Amino acid sequence: MAFNSADINSFQDIWVFCEQREGKLVNTDFELISEGRKLADERGSKLVGILLGHKVGEIAKELGGYGADKIIVCDHPDLKFYTTDAYARVLCDAVMEEKPEVILIGATNIGRDLGPRCAARLHTGLTADCTHLDIDMKKYVDFLSTSSTLDVASMSFPMADTNLKMTRPAFGGHLMATIICPRFRPCMSTVRPGVMKKSEFSQAKADACEIELRQVALSKEDLKTKVVDIVKEAKKIVDLIGAEIIVSVGRGISKDVEGGIALAEKLADAFGNGVVGGSRAVIDSGWLPADHQVGQTGKTVHPKVYVALGISGAIQHKAGMQDSELIIAVNKDETAPIFDCADYGITGDLFQIVPMMIEAVIEGKNA
Repeated sequence: MAFNSADINSFQDIWVFCEQREGKLVNTDFELISEGRKLADERGSKLVGILLGHKVGEIAKELGGYGADKIIVCDHPDLKFYTTDAYARVLCDAVMEEKPEVILIGATNIGRDLGPRCAARLHTGLTADCTHLDIDMKKYVDFLSTSSTLDVASMSFPMADTNLKMTRPAFGGHLMATIICPRFRPCMSTVRPGVMKKSEFSQAKADACEIELRQVALSKEDLKTKVVDIVKEAKKIVDLIGAEIIVSVGRGISKDVEGGIALAEKLADAFGNGVVGGSRAVIDSGWLPADHQVGQTGKTVHPKVYVALGISGAIQHKAGMQDSELIIAVNKDETAPIFDCADYGITGDLFQIVPMMIEAVIEGKNA
């Protein structure tokens, strides 16, 4: 039977595209498998990971430890390195044959290239850069109640709706939009790294996970590009998502930008292995590079300690850091919204307070 994306009743199961680089799984895979497990439980379907590469069968079992029921391994020499042509062909062939209802892809450089290409070939929609996913309507309504300004109690919802609700920032992060794909399958979404929480690894689940080796047929006609060599650029990029300590600066450093950033760096160093982040205002002003941005339009982080210096706490910024284990805020404005989510709040000039914080941290560590 020919593939028909409009025949929605013939589709089932939740799929996660599992990205590997140089034979190693990326952290986004575990986040998406964990989130996919929740969606599969809501839908009452299987969770399947699909892994493309060469000689990657040995790493597939680890994905089962985060909740996958089955991993489809597509192994071929031409899949060792990512190319759009090869990966799109293999993934689309598998989808057309197996017909998954949902496909989740990490919004990485690879995922942002692969997702749209596959969606076009499969004649379905794609919601990019998602930060929240739901299938069960009641859970979606609960999400709206706690994360939006809508008067949910006065609204009516189609409670039987089982479409994937894909929520993402819109209009530069000033609004959140929820998108559904009711007439075509699969529902496809690229998901921002760091926004979904990784579940605990279970060896028992890993052992129970089914591994299916899928035959891959690739011809020279399928491949318009060939990776000859990979050269890595030596560039220092801050790892906000993996950091345990983040010290972020906001517009409050405007009277002495270099001095404010220097204080943040000293405080991060005092904590040990801390990194410096920034609000959107700081990035837009060119005070820090874009990879330092925390927020809906930046990176979503979950560090053990998050220190906000001179950040007012716009909803877009809070959405990217409010799940931190401990939040410390310093701001001259005692009514700043950042204090609503802070565990500890200090009202005052950050240029006077941060040196005292650095001294206190150093003394505490020495003691």
